Amino acid sequence: MEVFIVGAILIFILVYNKTIDKDKFIKDNDPYFKLLKEDDYDFLCYAKYGDAIDVEVLFKKRLSSAFIVAVAFLLIFLTNLSLLNVTIAVAVGYITFKSQYFNLKKYYKAHLHEIDIMLPYYLKSLEILVQHYTVPVAIGKSIPDAPDIFKPGLKQLIEKIDAGDSSIDPYMEFANLYPVRDSMRMMRLLYRLGIGSQEKKQERLLMFSRTVSNLQNKARETKYKERLNFMENQTMIMLVVTGVGVMLIILISMMMMFQF
Repeated sequence: MEVFIVGAILIFILVYNKTIDKDKFIKDNDPYFKLLKEDDYDFLCYAKYGDAIDVEVLFKKRLSSAFIVAVAFLLIFLTNLSLLNVTIAVAVGYITFKSQYFNLKKYYKAHLHEIDIMLPYYLKSLEILVQHYTVPVAIGKSIPDAPDIFKPGLKQLIEKIDAGDSSIDPYMEFANLYPVRDSMRMMRLLYRLGIGSQEKKQERLLMFSRTVSNLQNKARETKYKERLNFMENQTMIMLVVTGVGVMLIILISMMMMFQF
């Protein structure tokens, strides 16, 4: 432990004095480090922190933390440097680098239930816009008022459509980003809504509207059940606490009677 503390202090001094210039090292090797960047890293960052976050700054902080940890371990092993110890230092640095990504993944998976509840309400607002605009234009206009967690996926969807992709693929990719109940089916319906004649659009809009309404009803039922379960749990806790309190009062009263 003492060796680790000394190593940490030493690495701080070296970085502070620019003896080890981590920023220059990262900049010089930027093309290689970009290969380490996960495909969904940008999306996960935007999903958690919103549009205002600078993903590149976050990524460089990940690299800096991993670099510092790896060098610190190398300094600890300096008196006994071997291939095994170098491998351990690199492995610890890599684990440090991946830890933020795993935390982002964990955050996103934890919010899938929230996404499942919000999606029908977003689609309902989109349905209103589709009545007046084409599907891509309606999606673009819906982004400012969409829930923050949907905005990264919606922007990717619009970017691919604007780039000339008129296939169903952008819609399916959005559904894969948000793999919740009926997301695949809803994106297929949305895609079909954007193709065909005006008569077909009206028929498909009615089908889309009915499906969204069903999803909203399911979301309301889920919310109601969650609230009911919460109230039942609170009531049960209150009854248990009250029962235990009454038992303690009776027990204390009996002990006082025995003392007299």
